[in-house]
Amino acid sequence: MLALRNAQVDRSELPILKGVSLDVPAGRVVSLLGPNGAGKTTLLSAISGIFPCRSGSIEFLGRRIDRLDPAEVVRAGIGHVPQNRELFWEMTVRENLEAGVLGSGKRREFEKSAEQIFDYFPALRPRARQIAGTLSGGEQQMLAIARALIGSPKLLMLDEPSAGLAPRIVAGIGELISQLKREGLTILLVEQNIPLALDRSDYTYVLVNGAIRIHGETETARHRWDFAALYLSGSAGSPDGTPGRGADISLGPG
Repeated sequence: MLALRNAQVDRSELPILKGVSLDVPAGRVVSLLGPNGAGKTTLLSAISGIFPCRSGSIEFLGRRIDRLDPAEVVRAGIGHVPQNRELFWEMTVRENLEAGVLGSGKRREFEKSAEQIFDYFPALRPRARQIAGTLSGGEQQMLAIARALIGSPKLLMLDEPSAGLAPRIVAGIGELISQLKREGLTILLVEQNIPLALDRSDYTYVLVNGAIRIHGETETARHRWDFAALYLSGSAGSPDGTPGRGADISLGPG
């Protein structure tokens, strides 16, 4: 569904992504892990059309999207929940959801879509008229995800959805990811919470210093990778748990 090929992205004339190749097959949850500053948020922003690729390509459903502006990327079927939520803080919950529908071009379907969203997030239903900036942190994260979902994306990108939230809310987000996958939604998940990512994803990439260091099926990652070694030195864990060195090491298809 989504394919990055040797994508290179600069910010402020500094290279951030250094030739990243990554695949997100339809119907799967793919996690992207890595230390702070590795380039994970930049990668999602490049997919969304916020940052241009200096070289390489990004394709979605067989169509190149690395030359599209963000609005066109949304209309193509990609929903993006940014790291800092980026809600319209002075607007109500309902108005934030309406903005999500406007971006996707599906305004006529708003009322039906809103009912489904409130089924996903029952806590938001009685707060439909509440100003977004007055919600709790967990409710704000729910609203950020809801705003992306209400446009019925084919691919949902989540940038650290568990950050700063209570364990009960984090568990709920994990359950939602599994439910959305069962319903056929494809998800690209960026997370610092490694257990959450490994519990909910099918395939895992680790990005270190702007490059993919290792990737493979999540069951392999769970049992064989040394994440401390990967994060601290960019080296891959060997099957016996001792660190080894390498870049873009595949331990599975993809």
